[in-house]
Amino acid sequence: MNVVPPPLERLIVDLNRLPGIGKKTATRLALFMLRRPAVEARNLARDLAELHDSIRLCSNCFAFSETDPCAICADPRRDSRMICVVEEPADMMAIEKTGAFKGMYHILHGVLSPMDGIGPAEIKVEALLARIERQDTAEVLIATSSTVPGEATAAYLIQRLHKKPVKLTRLACGIPMGMDIKYADDLTLSRAIESREKAD
Repeated sequence: MNVVPPPLERLIVDLNRLPGIGKKTATRLALFMLRRPAVEARNLARDLAELHDSIRLCSNCFAFSETDPCAICADPRRDSRMICVVEEPADMMAIEKTGAFKGMYHILHGVLSPMDGIGPAEIKVEALLARIERQDTAEVLIATSSTVPGEATAAYLIQRLHKKPVKLTRLACGIPMGMDIKYADDLTLSRAIESREKAD
C-alpha cells in the first residue's frame, strides 16, 4: 500500500531531479511545502512558471537576463575592451559579487568534455571568437575552473586565441588565505608558484 499521496509523490520525484537533491532531501522539502500556507506554494509555482517566460540569454555575453543586452553589457561604465570568459552564469555571479572586475563577460555554458560528447560546438567558443573579431578587445581573461575539463577548455581557448591581437590572461590560482602550505596538493602548489607576483 502506498502511503504517499500521488501529488506528493510527483513533487518528490520532481525535486529529486534537481542537482544535489537526493530522495530524502526531496521528501523533506516536499513535506515542508505541504505544511506551509497554500499561497506560498502558489507563489513558488508562479515564479517557476515565469522563469522561462521572462528570462532569456543575452545575445552578447550569454548571461541570463530579462533584457537583451543584459544590464552588464548595456552599462557604459564597464570596460568593453576586457572580456572575462567563464564556464557558467554562477561563475559570473561569483566574480561580480567581489566588485573587482569592471569589464564584460562571456559565458561558455559548459566546458570541453569529450567523454561526455561536449566539444567546442556545444559551448559558446565560436561566439567568443566572433565577438573578439567584431569589437575592439584588448584583453581576454580566461576564468575557467582548475578542474581537468576547465583546464582543457582554457588550453583550447589559449590555442585558438594565441594569434589574435589580444592579451591573454588567466585567473591566478594558488594557496587560499589561511591555508598551511604543507597541506596544499601538488597542482595547487605548482599553480601558486607559476602565478607568483613581485613582492612590494
